[in-house]
Amino acid sequence: MQRRKTRRKKRASKPKICRFCESQIKYIDFLDVDTLRKFQTEKGKILPRRITGTCLDHQKMLSTAIKRARIVSLVL
Repeated sequence: MQRRKTRRKKRASKPKICRFCESQIKYIDFLDVDTLRKFQTEKGKILPRRITGTCLDHQKMLSTAIKRARIVSLVL
């Protein structure tokens, strides 16, 4: 028996725009706990860029801020 090759239709996704670039934020502060929690899972893992839509520079600042907040025990 031969299998038929079926092509899956690709979804047209809207482009993700960095929240921090929109609001022209230069520095992400580790003391801003409410903002940092939006970029974490329930278990405390940092969400990747492809899910959040942040740019490379802000993702690096975000991960550093989350790690600093963990050290000071502000965030899980």
